[in-house]
Amino acid sequence: MDIHDFIIVGGGACGLTAGLYAARGGIKPLLLEKNAPGGQLMLTDNIENYPGIDHINGFELAQKMMQHAQRFGLEIKYEGVEEIDLHDDYVTLKTKKTEYKAKYVLFGLGSNPRKLGIPGEDEYRGKGVSYCATCDGAFFRGKECVVLGGGNSALDEGIALAEHASKVTIIHRREEFTAEQYLQDLAAKNEKISFIMNHEVKEIKGGEDGKVKSVILYDKGTEKEYEFPAQGVFVFVGYNPNSQLLEDKVELEHGEIVVDQKMKSSHDRVYAGGDVRKNSVKQVIASCGDGAIAAVSILHKLRSQD
Repeated sequence: MDIHDFIIVGGGACGLTAGLYAARGGIKPLLLEKNAPGGQLMLTDNIENYPGIDHINGFELAQKMMQHAQRFGLEIKYEGVEEIDLHDDYVTLKTKKTEYKAKYVLFGLGSNPRKLGIPGEDEYRGKGVSYCATCDGAFFRGKECVVLGGGNSALDEGIALAEHASKVTIIHRREEFTAEQYLQDLAAKNEKISFIMNHEVKEIKGGEDGKVKSVILYDKGTEKEYEFPAQGVFVFVGYNPNSQLLEDKVELEHGEIVVDQKMKSSHDRVYAGGDVRKNSVKQVIASCGDGAIAAVSILHKLRSQD
């Protein structure tokens, strides 16, 4: 079996950027992605903090990244990696279809939305509970919705949801948002959006139709609970890294892959970048930077071995 110089697992901003840099560097990188390339970009309605581009849709940016990398020779195969084996000189990647070997592998596996872990959350998922306003907002046209969270994702998705819903209430467990001030100002100017601060959601309740009808809120100031009407509940309380493949393989901290300044993990053949690595700031531009750093580092390794 041929051994590839460089395989990228995950087609988000990190993986696509790494593919571009590696291809331009003169090697033939292979990217393995089980879904459409783009990662979290595919779920992002508006991006307004990508240098040089005032405003762009996440899907459009993902397409541009993919096409750019492919023009320089990045090969993409739509296969999900199910198992990995680490060796001193190479890494084995197993998919349902076949097995690949590579001298170096970059894991840009991204992350998944974190759940609240409260009663009703799983029961009403898809029946009013959602983790993506960009994806599901149109199903809530004319309805009253709540958004749970206080970071960039919560406010950005709340603004997107307000294009469809009749009313959006953003509920945060702290007294101040952690989101960028620009997003806070934008949300505050929207007549459809209101805020409830210093509250926690304790339960999601449904009606006779089997769909969400309300949430139970806990006021941390008065220490009292009360019912708040909502036909949609959108949860944005952080993300969990998709590092399951690498458990017991490389060093992890709280599920995040520990890397050095060159994006190298505790195994010399394994690199990681984007939302799956430790201390990621979880921004598109930062994930791109991780991919570029990893690709350049691996190019230097390969050239030193020639």
